[in-house]
Parts: sequence; C-alpha cells; structure tokens
Amino acid sequence: MTVEPGEFCAVVGPSGCGKSTTLTLVAGLDRASEGTVTVGGQPVTGIGRGTSFMFQTDALLPWKSVLGNVAMGPLFRGVPKRAALTDARDWLRMVGLTGFEDRYPHQLSGGMRKRVSLAAALINEPSILLMDEPFGALDVQTKAIMSNELLTLWDQSKPSVIFVTHDLEEAIALADKVVVMTAGPGTVKAVFDIDLPRPRGSVQEIRFGERFRELHHEIWESLRDEVTQAYARTASAPAAPAAEGVLS
Repeated sequence: MTVEPGEFCAVVGPSGCGKSTTLTLVAGLDRASEGTVTVGGQPVTGIGRGTSFMFQTDALLPWKSVLGNVAMGPLFRGVPKRAALTDARDWLRMVGLTGFEDRYPHQLSGGMRKRVSLAAALINEPSILLMDEPFGALDVQTKAIMSNELLTLWDQSKPSVIFVTHDLEEAIALADKVVVMTAGPGTVKAVFDIDLPRPRGSVQEIRFGERFRELHHEIWESLRDEVTQAYARTASAPAAPAAEGVLS
C-alpha cells in the first residue's frame, strides 16, 4: 500500500481486518511484527513530527477550553504562546467556531467537537493526516457538512491523507483512491483510482452522478466478499462461557 504526497487515500474493509492498526503503524504508535513501514523513504521507528491523527472518539482534553485544545500542538512544538493562540484563533475561524474559543468540549455538539479536533490536527501543518472514522458517530447532515469542510481545508495545504471508514460512499466522495482490505489478517486486496474531477463540490450531490454509481458498484463487488467472510467468521465463533454466578 503506497500513498503519494498530497494524495487522499481511503481505506475500507470489514471490521477487525486491521484498518486502524494500519494507521497506528504509520503514526509510529505501534511497531510492525513483520514487513516495513516507511514515510518519505525512511523506516518509521517512533512518533514523527509531521503526522497528525484524528481518532474515532474526540481526543480533546475536557479541562481545556476550545482555544487551549487547538493551541496545544504548537505549544508542544515550542511555538511562543502568543503566536500559538493567534494561530489557534485563525483555525477556529476557518472551521466556523469563532466565538466559541472559551467554551469547553462538554458544552459543544458532536459536530462542533469534530471541528475542534480537525482544527487541532491541521494547525500543526502535517504532511500526513491520519483519520480513523472521524465522522462515523455524526448524523447524516452533520457528516456531509464535515466532509465538505475537510475537502476545503485539505485542498489548502494538501497533506497526504489516510482515511479509514466503513462508509463506502464516504470513501468514494472524498478520496483520490480507495484501498480495499481483506478480512483479517488484513492484506491489500484491490486499489481503485477515483477519477471524479476536483474540486468535488458537495459530497451529497456527487453521489447521484453516473460515474459515482459505477465506482460504487465496482468497489462493492470487491468488498462484499470480505465483509461476508468476516461476518461468517464471527457468526460461527463459539460463545464465551458465562462467568460463574452470572445467568446467561
């Protein structure tokens, strides 16, 4: 699996095939038991400075304000506090959260927290942006808005993106290519180039195009067998014995 500089790559596959593990290997949060992981031609031996990670759940510190959460990355990198706070305000403006700088994560909606997380990831000007189902918990309308915002912000700095998702439509709407992984242990089964023109416009509207439907059919044909295998594997697994003293 290769991701080029400035390329938006979506990774799809059944649950448990290793999609999230792939991200942690690239980030240096985990070590490969076999094979190699390289960034810029160099082996990944630890956490690199040029990588940002958006997790499935909000990785915001609840005791810090919105502004404080976004400014953390620059402060950790040694940016003077005044400059870090100025940059954080600029990024909050870009994600539409001006006026919410002094709020805390528990005072925000799910979509607003995702915007804070996106600003916190991009303020570090990463060369690689890793995203592990970042919008999976959002409602359909908010998810569409966040997808459009992500494409707009990505287009400004063009980091390499590895975007893990279970939503095939989301993958096609966002990515330059879609990687299909096999049921665990995961390997790369197929790679599909997404030849939809950029800028994509509204991700909700492009889903109705003829080429979008063709790509969806092609990729689903490859993905369906893996999903079926993974489901059959879990369905046939023996149930864990009930704990002593617990009725089952």
